[in-house]
Amino acid sequence: MIQKHCFECGTALIEKELENEGIVPFCPQCEQYRFPMYNVAVSMIVINEQTGEILLIKQYGRPWFVLVAGYVNRGEQVEHAVGREIKEETGMTVSRVKFNRTSFFEPSNTLMCNFTAYVKDDSELSTNGEIDAYEWFAPEEARRNIRSNSLAESFLNAYLDE
Repeated sequence: MIQKHCFECGTALIEKELENEGIVPFCPQCEQYRFPMYNVAVSMIVINEQTGEILLIKQYGRPWFVLVAGYVNRGEQVEHAVGREIKEETGMTVSRVKFNRTSFFEPSNTLMCNFTAYVKDDSELSTNGEIDAYEWFAPEEARRNIRSNSLAESFLNAYLDE
């Protein structure tokens, strides 16, 4: 059981059978089942429509390239988060979005939702403080340069292999 305490009252949760659901965390104080909670984030394969290149970034002083990504705000549609995160981090406006797939990322208890996000060109590109470096890569170059054994690599390879 990931969640240990009730998010309403703080009481320690117990495991209890719920018909048609199996074992679910239960708050004996509130007398309510507490389904597991997790974070939701978006990860984007940013495509320059003019060149067909893919944007990879470096962040937080790390030496490897990854995809642009960010958390979804409470009440926000994931498709909106795609455009917002790209605008915040790169200054670029997304022209269209295509959903690819999801994967649960256990280390941060996060459901990662991957999208392809198209930008018309890189004329608006102006990174914020979250990005240390960036580079546009041809698709196969992106595959060779993305961080190995990462969720970003998994998303990119699945996209490129379609």
